[in-house]
Amino acid sequence: MHKEKTFLAIIPARCKSKRLPGKNIIDFNGLPLIVHSIRAAKNSRYVDNVVVTSDDLEILNISKNEEAEIIKRPEELASDTATTFDTVKHVINYYKHYEFIVLLQPTSPLRTDKHIDEAIRLLERKKADAIISVCKMSHTPLWSNTLSSDLSMKNFLKDNVKNKRSQDFEAYYRLNGSIYICRMDKFLENNGFFLNDNIYAYEMNRESSVDIDEEIDFKIAKAFLE
Repeated sequence: MHKEKTFLAIIPARCKSKRLPGKNIIDFNGLPLIVHSIRAAKNSRYVDNVVVTSDDLEILNISKNEEAEIIKRPEELASDTATTFDTVKHVINYYKHYEFIVLLQPTSPLRTDKHIDEAIRLLERKKADAIISVCKMSHTPLWSNTLSSDLSMKNFLKDNVKNKRSQDFEAYYRLNGSIYICRMDKFLENNGFFLNDNIYAYEMNRESSVDIDEEIDFKIAKAFLE
């Protein structure tokens, strides 16, 4: 790909985590979790700069040691109610001269520079305004539903789903949280990455799509390295 566009990688890392405390700096394969995302971004052929935004000094110091630029996140953007849009917008205020932003969650340690570069090349081929990573679901969502407090399964499945073989369903895809790329002006216009048009999916395999949110995710991710 001829390098004409400019890309700013943003890695948001809050201090607090209710399900897995300190997860962004927990040791994963000999390195703090966030370092895997920083190095993936810095090893990308197309990413021009890497910024970590956090409210935690330890995370910021680790990131600085990895030669990422850092932004101390204000307290109001570190709460449970703060949105990704507000966090990214805060970073953009300091880096307005880039054409595209590449959001990389630090909880996706198996996403590599190869995945980032493939997603950016897809953006170029499609002449897209946005690319979001997905992976194929292992089971159809048509086999899922909510449950009432009494655990009744009445009408749990629709009639057209009952007795249908798994191989007869169309493939479904889910967001895997690994890579979000968007033209900066479009991101601001639409208050987020999900544009109404000219947006495409970059498919990753399930093994690389592990998103560490709970202890079991951490164990699964480690198992894929063995």
